[in-house]
Amino acid sequence: MKFFQDQPSFNFMGKKNLAGGLSVLLILISIASFFAVGVNYGIDFKGGTLIQVQFPQEPDLGRLRSLFGDRVTGQVAITNFGDQGDHEVLITLPQDAFENNANVSAQVQEVFNKEFPVYDMRRVESVGAKVGDELKEKALDAGLFALIGILVYVGIRFHWRYGVAAVVALFHDVTITMGVFILADKEFSLTIVAAVLTIIGYSLNDTIVVFDRIRENVAKLPKSSLLDVINRSINESLSRTILTSLTTFLVVAALFIFGGEIIHDFCFAMIIGLVVGTYSSIFVASPVVWLLEQRKRAR
Repeated sequence: MKFFQDQPSFNFMGKKNLAGGLSVLLILISIASFFAVGVNYGIDFKGGTLIQVQFPQEPDLGRLRSLFGDRVTGQVAITNFGDQGDHEVLITLPQDAFENNANVSAQVQEVFNKEFPVYDMRRVESVGAKVGDELKEKALDAGLFALIGILVYVGIRFHWRYGVAAVVALFHDVTITMGVFILADKEFSLTIVAAVLTIIGYSLNDTIVVFDRIRENVAKLPKSSLLDVINRSINESLSRTILTSLTTFLVVAALFIFGGEIIHDFCFAMIIGLVVGTYSSIFVASPVVWLLEQRKRAR
């Protein structure tokens, strides 16, 4: 199945400087947001207790905050959760919220029982500070080892320049996705780590398809310049790139809209990653291969 009836001939490499400038700008904004705003770590990483409660009627959030404010040490976050009409709230308690943290769930129920005779405590998740630090460290290790493995694999299958280009593109994708997450004030949890690793795999797959076509065309067109070969290779794989990205995007968008709050942030990260990953396969990975080849020939 083809997206274009005839073979396209877009001059992607002619826009490499403009695309490179845009990518550098977005990366700098993302890095600046990391230092200026900081990552909004979830319970998984910073420790604390997450409680999901359903009430028979719409609860007064102000009253809930005052109830916990009288009993809890530190800042308590209380927000509506789920669809309108579910009457659910999500309560985030900091680490060591109560003087005695032996049974947080029972103490929370004691707070509720004073004002709400009927309620359904649907979820209670607690993570200690030490466990949170370990999860944060392991999440960073997972991303680092994934990039190292990709560098080695692509370097062996193609050439080290292709491996470097793939890692640069993946760094580009992950950094910009994280920047959007920070600026949107989204909570960073283990679910988002899973989304980031999924983005790495998806983006790499798209990049490998383009690299494979470049390698084939370099052998078939020895008299053509590398710039023309890369342009031709991107155009030849463009139908596949658009169809794959579009179908995946539609599925993730449907989950984002109809999947509910539990997977909302995961789908949001995937949507950003899909767009950025498709862009980087065309405008980041391939130009980096060309740039490294030019530096080699100049030496």
